[in-house]
Amino acid sequence: MSEQITRTIKIVVEKHPDGYGAHPLGIKGVVVGQGETYEEALADVQSAIAFHRESFGQDVLGQEKRAITDFCHPYNQ
Repeated sequence: MSEQITRTIKIVVEKHPDGYGAHPLGIKGVVVGQGETYEEALADVQSAIAFHRESFGQDVLGQEKRAITDFCHPYNQ
């Protein structure tokens, strides 16, 4: 019987003039997603996280670090 571990990964989604970009916090390596909408960018980065983990193993998820807290910066056009 294998034990499955669930972990919450914080994902930053940023609005840019040409769409949205997204990246997870605390993952070893470079993982990014993009899309024309918030939902597309979020789905893209979730897919990229799954591919990254499948390619490089569970260890890329690292240990959760509590030093980083939520930070929001308003986007002004």
